[in-house]
Amino acid sequence: MDRRIVVPCIKCKDKFYCIQCIKKWYPILSEEEIAEVCPYCRGNCNCNLCLHSPSMLKTSKRDINDDEKIRHLHYLICKLFPYLEHINQEQIEEIEIESKIQGIPSSSVEIKRAICSNDERIYCNHCSTSIFDLHRSCPNCSYELCLSCFQEIRGGQLPGGCSKRIPRYVSRGSDYMHGGDPIPGSCPKETSDQGFQMPVEWVTLKDGSVVCPYKEMGGCGSCKLELKCLLPEHWISTLKERAENIMSMATETDFETTFCSGDPEKLIKAASREGSEDNCLYCPDSKDILNEEELLHFRSHWAKGEPVIVKNVLEQTSGLSWEPMVMWRALSEHADAGISSRTSDVKAIDCLACCEVEISTRKFFEGYMEGRQYENFWPEMLKLKDWPPFDKFENLLPRHCDEFIRALPFQEYTDTRDGFLNLAVKLPANVIKPDMGPKTYIAYGIPEELGRGDSVTKLHLDMSDAVNILTHTAQVALTEKQRQAIELLKEKHRAQDEKECRAIWKNEPPDPEVGGSNHTARTTFEQPDSCKAASPSHHEQHQTQDHSENRGGALWDIFRREDVPKLEEYLVKHANEFRHTFSCPVDQVIHPIHDQTFYLTSEHKIKLKEEYVYSIITGIEPWTFEQKLGEAVFIPAGCPHQVRNLKSCTKVAADFVSPENLHECLRLTEEFRKLPRDHRAKEDKLEVKKMILHAANQAIANLEELTAQDKMHQNENFQL
Repeated sequence: MDRRIVVPCIKCKDKFYCIQCIKKWYPILSEEEIAEVCPYCRGNCNCNLCLHSPSMLKTSKRDINDDEKIRHLHYLICKLFPYLEHINQEQIEEIEIESKIQGIPSSSVEIKRAICSNDERIYCNHCSTSIFDLHRSCPNCSYELCLSCFQEIRGGQLPGGCSKRIPRYVSRGSDYMHGGDPIPGSCPKETSDQGFQMPVEWVTLKDGSVVCPYKEMGGCGSCKLELKCLLPEHWISTLKERAENIMSMATETDFETTFCSGDPEKLIKAASREGSEDNCLYCPDSKDILNEEELLHFRSHWAKGEPVIVKNVLEQTSGLSWEPMVMWRALSEHADAGISSRTSDVKAIDCLACCEVEISTRKFFEGYMEGRQYENFWPEMLKLKDWPPFDKFENLLPRHCDEFIRALPFQEYTDTRDGFLNLAVKLPANVIKPDMGPKTYIAYGIPEELGRGDSVTKLHLDMSDAVNILTHTAQVALTEKQRQAIELLKEKHRAQDEKECRAIWKNEPPDPEVGGSNHTARTTFEQPDSCKAASPSHHEQHQTQDHSENRGGALWDIFRREDVPKLEEYLVKHANEFRHTFSCPVDQVIHPIHDQTFYLTSEHKIKLKEEYVYSIITGIEPWTFEQKLGEAVFIPAGCPHQVRNLKSCTKVAADFVSPENLHECLRLTEEFRKLPRDHRAKEDKLEVKKMILHAANQAIANLEELTAQDKMHQNENFQL
């Protein structure tokens, strides 16, 4: 009989842990340590009951007194006020347009209230932007049109959301992905017209009104669009007046964002841009930021659109295991049988083909720890995005969610439940809220840059701010046999790249042995000086850096906002040098960043900097750094970024909306609005203007309440 030796806890005298479980689930604790204070007493027990018990931890790391709250609220209202003014002015102008259409004074315009329950959102049927108040609506078919589209139609412009041909990639076979020949007949001569619609003319009448669009565009084509509202009459103008009263009493300190102390111990060099003062990033330790001064220090960098890195954030937590197998066990043993039954398989993304593949969860996690490879020894890189996919992270893994929030630095901004300066949590309880996370990303990774099929998050930018914590890593080493096979395959890749590149710039039909795509779509790109890939010695230059022992888990590249125009120009110009789905050359660029089809390798980053080195901006270079285990990376809204895993990584991320970056959120909302209808980044999930209004309303109410209490206490003290 197999006897299980158990270790009793001296402290609680109630819990017992067997040796097998200690080795498997608590490898960093010795038997003696568990005997003195067991995992349950430490607050990081991994048993099934504890893994599904929320609120075992206090997630907030510091208490904010009333004086600090008042300062934060003044600051928040000061930041929101310009946007309130703008929104209010938009409303006034729209009512004046309606008064001209009706031929009556603007004060006499009556606006019907649209029927909309709190558990639904209204989106513009044409551009998919969310509607928060005034909009145009068809009384016959309920077609909804936002104010921006309405103004563009009246101005004779084609409004946002026009269709374009979306590229559709066809598999050319696994051999092609490794530099071989494509499957015969798999190289399309023309771009697919699937999803493409010719623009349809809108009908505008002499009085300035717009008729509901034809059926081809989703309308009925029979009625004039009427002005409707969602909020009560004068709600926005009254809110603006209340904010104005507070602004009139605000002091200069309410607008201050403090300054950087320049402490070299809290800075890391992440770029080498000549003549630039922002090459270093603010990088404090988590133990040093639990005071208001460091929050203001953070704000000084954040307000300038700079990323921030905070070290050792997991040291502020209970020590709950982020081992993927622990999280999987928590799901597999979930009390809800429907949830546990859906965890046996996962849909992972194959980074070489950029496509979903189904794999058993156990095999996926074994590959996470030990690595996987194709038959030709090329590393197989898989990743899970937003896992688990079938419900919110906080519902399925409540303890891990609490642990993540506990780890978050600068919780005034980042707390996804009640961050004092996080606008995303200011929406009323009865209003649908955007999904801001937390979300888990689990992916393989190796130090070597492969060039194809790397474990990467391709270049993109987010509409909101984000914080990303690296919670677990696993080192996967390549065998010598693999390294030799990889070098041979890289040579095949380079030869294939050169051959396809030459065919494109000669404007020749693609060689059937090499594949190709819509060469006419790419004739708009400039021809580079050379189609040749980087020499092996150049590869080796970067590979030597890859074998250092104390590497981080993920390599980040974050670009400055001011560099975006030149970055986009470079990507369009060199689009043919990149590959996407099924390792096919990039067929078409709708938007060089929002398409999420590009990852700049080390060679491309060098090329990018050299190409613009003589321009006014002295070369384009991102902030580049390695994220280590337990580090939190803050990414400002509007900063394009890409990530490559150097190890197998588990990252947990959350989005938030800071008052400093609202201008970027609004700019990106407008940018996304103009994307084609079927574009992946199209939908306005953030609803920034609605967020601004409710955040201002709550901040004003909170400030009025706190100042009233303060006056009451002062009067009581005076009477005493």
